[in-house]
Amino acid sequence: MTTIILIPARMASTRLPGKPLADIAGKPMIAQVAARALESGVGRVVVATDTEEVAAAARAEGVEAVMTRADHQSGSDRIFEALQGIDPEGKAEIVINLQGDLPTIPPEDIRAVTRPLDNPDTEIATLGVEIEDEEEKTNPNVVKIVGVPLAGARQSTRLRALYFTRATAPWGEGPLFHHIGIYAYRRAALERFVALPPGALETRERLEQLRALEAGMHIDVEIVRSVPLGVDTPADLERARQILSAKTENK
Repeated sequence: MTTIILIPARMASTRLPGKPLADIAGKPMIAQVAARALESGVGRVVVATDTEEVAAAARAEGVEAVMTRADHQSGSDRIFEALQGIDPEGKAEIVINLQGDLPTIPPEDIRAVTRPLDNPDTEIATLGVEIEDEEEKTNPNVVKIVGVPLAGARQSTRLRALYFTRATAPWGEGPLFHHIGIYAYRRAALERFVALPPGALETRERLEQLRALEAGMHIDVEIVRSVPLGVDTPADLERARQILSAKTENK
């Protein structure tokens, strides 16, 4: 199946304004994220943005970029507009939404997110990792996956998502899983998803993926071993700089 990776990026972050252009190991963050996408070898990589400076930064690194409207409410809406513009013939069957603030995501995890789509019943795929830090289990900023093993799949590798929550769940003995915000959509599933109105649970939890579950869509989760650093604060940005600078020095 033909796959495209779309990276939504906007400058108007409330906690870290201008973060797509923040320098990390000598490159703007959007270029670092695009580099991880290119290293995955999954398919065409395109940055979708509402800011010319971000598009220029991507193109300076040899990465495709497309301009989108500034009034999108979510990254999913932004990538769908971009997809319609750059692939009107519908050649891309799988669309990966890679957030523009994940500069440390391992390329192998970008590849991993498409694996659940081998199941024809799966409409949307995403990633999770087992939570090992006790503090993360009760942290509302760490989104948890409530899911069950798919038939024929080992529990440690793949789940059918039943719910996503900021609460500590599920209750009782057993592992808890941290959701990683990268998605792989079948093209038709993305088109259906962006046409749905916001759901009650989505609004309450402030989690966009619940809209799909409320509508009866199937989301499967591939379990991986590492949590990429999402850059939302100045402290996150400094940590990302340390991680990628160390990797650059060790090459």
